[in-house]
Amino acid sequence: MRTWLLARVHLGTVAVLFVLTLSACVLVAGLPRAAQSSYDEALRRALTAAPAVQADLTVATQSSGRPEDLRERAQFDSRERLWREIVPAGLRPLTTGAGHMSAKTELTPVTGTSGSMYVNLGWLSDADRRVDWVQGRAPGAPTTTRYEGGTIPVFEVGIVEEALPEMGLRLGQTITLGENDYAAVKIVGAFRAKDPGDRSWSHDADVLHVIEQQPPGGKDHVKHITTLMSDAGLTALSGEGRNLTYRWVLPLDARAADAMDVPGLRAAVVEFERVVGLQTTGSPYRVETALPKLLGDFLAALSTAQTVMYLVLGGLLAVALGVIVLAVQLLADKLEHPLGLARARGGSLRQVAGTAAALAGLAVVPGALAGYALSYLVPGPVLPIVHAGPVVVVVVALAYAGARTALTHRAPLHERRDDVATARPSARRVTLEVLVVVLALAGAYLLRARGLSAAGGQDPFLLVVPVALTIAAALITLRCYPYPLRLLVRLAARGRAAVPFLGLTRASRARSGSLLPVLILLPALGVSVFAAVVSDGIATTQRTASWQQVGAPVRVTSESEIPAEAIERVRRLAGVERVVPAQTGRVQVGYGAERADAIAVDVTQWRDLLDGAPVGLPPLSDGALVSPELRGRGTIEIGWQSRVKLATRGVIESVPGFYTHGKFMVVPIGVQVRPAVNTLLIQGDVALPELARLVPSAVVTSQESALRAIQDDPLTATVRWTLVIVTVALAAYALIAVVLSLVIGAADRARAVSFLRTLGLSERQAQRLTVLEILPMILLTALVGLGLGLGLPAALGPGVDLSSYAGDLPVGDYSPGLLLPGALAAGLAGVAVLGAYAHTAISRRRSLGAVLRVGELP
Repeated sequence: MRTWLLARVHLGTVAVLFVLTLSACVLVAGLPRAAQSSYDEALRRALTAAPAVQADLTVATQSSGRPEDLRERAQFDSRERLWREIVPAGLRPLTTGAGHMSAKTELTPVTGTSGSMYVNLGWLSDADRRVDWVQGRAPGAPTTTRYEGGTIPVFEVGIVEEALPEMGLRLGQTITLGENDYAAVKIVGAFRAKDPGDRSWSHDADVLHVIEQQPPGGKDHVKHITTLMSDAGLTALSGEGRNLTYRWVLPLDARAADAMDVPGLRAAVVEFERVVGLQTTGSPYRVETALPKLLGDFLAALSTAQTVMYLVLGGLLAVALGVIVLAVQLLADKLEHPLGLARARGGSLRQVAGTAAALAGLAVVPGALAGYALSYLVPGPVLPIVHAGPVVVVVVALAYAGARTALTHRAPLHERRDDVATARPSARRVTLEVLVVVLALAGAYLLRARGLSAAGGQDPFLLVVPVALTIAAALITLRCYPYPLRLLVRLAARGRAAVPFLGLTRASRARSGSLLPVLILLPALGVSVFAAVVSDGIATTQRTASWQQVGAPVRVTSESEIPAEAIERVRRLAGVERVVPAQTGRVQVGYGAERADAIAVDVTQWRDLLDGAPVGLPPLSDGALVSPELRGRGTIEIGWQSRVKLATRGVIESVPGFYTHGKFMVVPIGVQVRPAVNTLLIQGDVALPELARLVPSAVVTSQESALRAIQDDPLTATVRWTLVIVTVALAAYALIAVVLSLVIGAADRARAVSFLRTLGLSERQAQRLTVLEILPMILLTALVGLGLGLGLPAALGPGVDLSSYAGDLPVGDYSPGLLLPGALAAGLAGVAVLGAYAHTAISRRRSLGAVLRVGELP
């Protein structure tokens, strides 16, 4: 047959099929690329945001005596080359950066301090690149001195500038270290970090800052500082008699990270740890890193994101294929007469089916190729689905076109009756459908009861249950929708008007082919509403999380007391409406070593400041609000500025902006003799840089900036944008399905209306008849689809943990308003009604002779 001639005759239908195929292939191939690109960016950001001491690979060992001591830089360099050689291939692209080495003693007490002050010896291979000497000079070679009848080494060291006053030290001072194996250090210089924000300093925080620790059961804090010595100092540094640790740091380059390689990276780290352990020559070597935990946390968030993506993208693909099948069916209906004539004139079944498939291919293949090419405009890696998605679309469209045509024309001039009711289903089919419904409900119950599998990765159960629920809802809809219609038909039969009876009767006797839109509309509405509900739940929880993180519209916190003059300047700042001062700190509970976090604040003013926010506090005028760990104690005595006894007035799970777990309490600020304000809670539209300028020692945060930080996370942004795009796409496909279903049944409907027009049916009656015929199925499907979409989040329950995208708060508030369901239902009903009126308007311009054949008039 002349395929090109048929394509030109039915150019409009071919063009519709081309556009639908193009849009489906763009979405199916483009969205996964965008999602995978965001996964990669999220992994890189997670590794970059983590402290280097957690993300980097650090090989460490301890020296227990002179045979294991490393006395010169060359010995460190040779071992670093060894570590880089045995790094597994999967980790090598991430460990190409220049690392550094160190030698440090630990818990080296200052002689005579009874363990209250520790000054450790340290050496950094890249100290000349990382520090500037601001006082004195750089350390030189060690010397010796006599002490208690023996000779001990004297190390020349430098110390960070801030430690001199804090530790009570001075330049030129010589300090004796140890309690039995003595050594001495001479402080010859003080340094500052060239770049305190350099990630590598997280490995050496003990060099850059004084570390204060409180021993278990102790009341006083113990101070630690690590000094720096020169390369020459290594010759006298020994692990004999002191805790000496050597470390080689292989920094991680997050720019080379790929989310698809995360399982392989975790395995590579384990392999690296195993191989490093085999290099032991004395004291064992070990790998210090939190990279497996970082990758595991990322995988947990990624698994949830992928699950949501699989659900919505799988639903999008199914709906897109259904709409394309509808368009193919429309094309096949238009070809039914010429292909039937060709079959009657001796055309083989293969020729007829091949012609239909070839005509569909003229639209589908170019559309798929164009959509596949346009998907490359979306940045991101090329995944297998990028190639497979368009192929699936083409295969399904061509297979349906050929199979349907072969089935329709399997016998020449095959006639069928479309005006009779469908046959009653067999007992076997009914049993199978009931089994599907029961299994879907049981699966939803088990998913809620057991949660996700502990094996990690994608839980197949989570992916199967939504599909089963959708199929069950579709089966129930298809089987049950005739019964309410038949009841309406009986009621309409008692009336005098014929239009309601005829319209509802035709709707209840719709042939099986007209039920295909149900299988499209139901998942389209279900998935789109599910996506919208989840997106709304994430947005609501994100806002709650931002308030939970900050605790006020704007918060100013300082480690030291904020002067009263600075507070007054903040009050007078333009845009400031209210300032609530507060004091935070650690308090002693009772007279023992128990400690708790506390905030002293005017709770009434704070509650007024939080008016309208999704977080809050119970009222408090006296006493204290305590955490669950402190409940049941009645009156609590605390030591802060003075000893205070406070009655417990309530138990709170968290304090917005401050405490979420552990032991904490909220007390009135009046319990302080003289409040040392170190926190300001501010309401108003105020510039954050101006606040930072007025209180230089403070950290300024706002609820809006915290919300932006949560929303700007790559994984979070991708999940929300994908949900929005899928919601819009599925709503559009649902509307297209309604239009196509109207067009597919247009010929049969026009023929019936033309018959009735010969009996005196008016134009207005014809419009009402058409609306009553198509509207019941669409409305019923819309209601079921909306119910399915609203119920899926609750049905999945703990299976979808979206807290990673909502500031680590669980997303459980799936209570959308009626705007979205109403808009979707009204949109579908409106399109159906408009289609009905348009159909009757078009049919009115046709003559009866163009529709009815001779002999068909009553």
